[in-house]
Amino acid sequence: MPSVEELYRNYGILADAKDDVSQHKAAYQVILDGVKGGAKEKFFKHFPDLSDAALNAQLDLCEDEDVSIRRQAIKELSQFATGENLPRVADILTQLLQSDDSAEFNLVNNALLSIFKMDAKGTLGGLFSQILQGEDIVRERAIKFLSSKLKTLPEDVLTKDVEDFIFSESKKVLYDVTGEEFVLFMKILSSLKNLQTVSGRQQLVDLVSEQAGLHQTLNPADPDSVDRLLQCMRQAVPLFSKNVHSTKFVTYFCEHVLPILSTLTSPAEGIDVQLEVLKLLAEMSSFCGDMDKLESNLNKLFDKLLEYMPLPPEEVENGENPANEEPKLQFSYVECLLFSFHQLGRKMPDFLIDKVDADKLKDFKIRLQYFARGLQGYIRQLRLALQGKTGDSLKTEEVKNI
Repeated sequence: MPSVEELYRNYGILADAKDDVSQHKAAYQVILDGVKGGAKEKFFKHFPDLSDAALNAQLDLCEDEDVSIRRQAIKELSQFATGENLPRVADILTQLLQSDDSAEFNLVNNALLSIFKMDAKGTLGGLFSQILQGEDIVRERAIKFLSSKLKTLPEDVLTKDVEDFIFSESKKVLYDVTGEEFVLFMKILSSLKNLQTVSGRQQLVDLVSEQAGLHQTLNPADPDSVDRLLQCMRQAVPLFSKNVHSTKFVTYFCEHVLPILSTLTSPAEGIDVQLEVLKLLAEMSSFCGDMDKLESNLNKLFDKLLEYMPLPPEEVENGENPANEEPKLQFSYVECLLFSFHQLGRKMPDFLIDKVDADKLKDFKIRLQYFARGLQGYIRQLRLALQGKTGDSLKTEEVKNI
């Protein structure tokens, strides 16, 4: 470690060298080593009235053209994270996450983690400041930093007070997020110990409810709106339990989504948006509590079920199907709807007997028989297709698409 006198002497060598400065690499290396400093070379803490000037000087080094100087300056930046300076240092380090130099990027991560242990809320203040107001690349990397690093911090750092601060700041960010950002924030929040209780899970469900816009009418022609709803539902499903109910979500699906199901615009190519909705509804229905309009919503489910269970084709005089074709049935749709109908119907077990008129019930029985016939035909086809196939031959795309 060079002394103060050595630093001055080597600086003099470089200053006097003028055009021949490149010949004095050793002197330059001494000055670089001096950035690390020792007890006599680091005076920052002794001159608090000059802390801003000292920090600004350090920031200049963080932006130096020489990569070695930048890296060392970043490494030492956490030394300036004292008192009121800490949130500012956290803010600066967060901005430096945009570095494309892997070594610098790792140094920034390590520096952020070190000041986290000094003052978690102060560090979070700097991070969230950039998430809310910083450039896109900084925002993206700051969110990913929280997503990957928070879980590595010990409990004495992530106290209840700190977790409450993360939750309150996250709510501000969630007013305007992309789908990917929303998923990352749900990952962050779900990992917090304070939010893994029943009341904590309920807070997260309420947060997802706000994000999903359950107070609004869904525009089926807007793929972004449809994608937002699906993303929110996917995040909500793991949170439901016997103590955290899905009633609000199931009610919204029955009243506002099922009636327009066939008109929903897929958010991405290759996604069967109708089936996605029905799968999510089936998963949520297991945890539905008491519903205000249960009979009405059971009727909507029943009507939608009939749509996916076709009547048998008209038969000719000899009683044969003219095309002699097996019924073309959408098993996955019917399975999801039947499961949802069964789960909600447990709260009104006599619905089919007391609430459905005789003609409609008769129609359902005919469709159900036709569906059962189609199912038997499908099972026969499946057995024939799989006959003689073993091992890797069962993993082909042809078999998967049967």
